[in-house]
Amino acid sequence: MTRTLLCALALTCSASIAFACSGHSKQTQSCAPGTQWDYETQSCTKTVNS
Repeated sequence: MTRTLLCALALTCSASIAFACSGHSKQTQSCAPGTQWDYETQSCTKTVNS
């Protein structure tokens, strides 16, 4: 009984932490060919090849 309760508590806490941390990173759709994600402007920008 105690083992089951501890396992249930551990699973609940880990799920709560994962849900709370989900807002820290943002995902975007893939950028079009010839562009790449720019973290500063938070948008796709043209790729410059030197």
